[in-house]
Amino acid sequence: MKYYTLGNTGLRVSRLALGTMTFGEDWGWGSSATESGDIFRTYLEAGGNFFDTANLYTEGNSERLLGKFIKDAKCRDKAVIASKFTFSTDADNPNAGGNGRKNIRQAVEASLKRLDTDYIDLYIMHTWDQITPAEEVMRTMDDLVREGKILHVGMSDVPAWYAARAQTYAQYENLEPISSIQLEYSLLERNLEHEFVPMSQALGMGITCWSPLGSGLLTGKYSREDMDKDGEGRLHKTKDSQNPAFQKFNEKNFSIVDEVRDVAEKLDRSMAQVALNWAVNQPSISSVLIGASKTHQLEDNLKALEFELSDDDMRRLTKASSPDVPFPYFFFDGVVQNMVHGNSDVGSNHHRYARETLVIAPEQSEE
Repeated sequence: MKYYTLGNTGLRVSRLALGTMTFGEDWGWGSSATESGDIFRTYLEAGGNFFDTANLYTEGNSERLLGKFIKDAKCRDKAVIASKFTFSTDADNPNAGGNGRKNIRQAVEASLKRLDTDYIDLYIMHTWDQITPAEEVMRTMDDLVREGKILHVGMSDVPAWYAARAQTYAQYENLEPISSIQLEYSLLERNLEHEFVPMSQALGMGITCWSPLGSGLLTGKYSREDMDKDGEGRLHKTKDSQNPAFQKFNEKNFSIVDEVRDVAEKLDRSMAQVALNWAVNQPSISSVLIGASKTHQLEDNLKALEFELSDDDMRRLTKASSPDVPFPYFFFDGVVQNMVHGNSDVGSNHHRYARETLVIAPEQSEE
């Protein structure tokens, strides 16, 4: 297992992080305590050290199980624990959710108790609540760092402008900065490339991507015919959910799945390994979250680091999954830039970086 530093910190995290949303069967899918323990030990033995959970996952059972496994393995010094707050834990209490100082305070104390630990390595705002000022969040998180309850600060599922405002405020006020930003990213969901990748490079945040397998669609376990059927898979059980993270059944996504299948068959690798390998080798990605409900799934995923995709295969997958380029981003390459610079060959580190991440018009993606 290789390790990367998390953003502009000295914290070393494994390239593949273990997502523990599947620890516990409280949501009707996931892993039993026994199976979760096997998954934990398999990941630890493979050299993994980065564990991701949240106060909401399986009604808090994910944190309890993770804390127990770490304690039983006597590996707290080795383990890097990331946990999150934001979602409500009491529907009748307006301050039991959101990103205000009061909820952050009560959420961290509850998570510390469930995890049975004195500190959380990376504490993450789970999502934007559209209310709380970034300044309040960052000041509160800095207080928790100074008190030793958390070591590093993260954000997840926020607009880029909000994360940039929070980071700029932290830097200006000499507060603990955002070390990590956690976002959905896979061959099925690449929109973070437009704004978040250059932001993370400019402001010193590492990106940890969640759902790199598109909630399981990129493993090949679902077919087009499944779109109208019931089944036991997560996407079957959640296809009527209002949560957009689980709305993966559409023709474009299945066309991407077809390309992944072809590359996997050519390389004699699983589709999951190919999809993970593509994601983990994208610029600015510090770590990729893998989740598994069965030990054999995790064992397969861990093999994603054993090989390299050829340049041709990378280009093929990148082209097949290329997202639409919305305004104003299609202005930042090609003819409009020639209008800006004339006949001069002008470049910058930022501009080169944008091209490397393929944030360019689809018709130019093979250049």
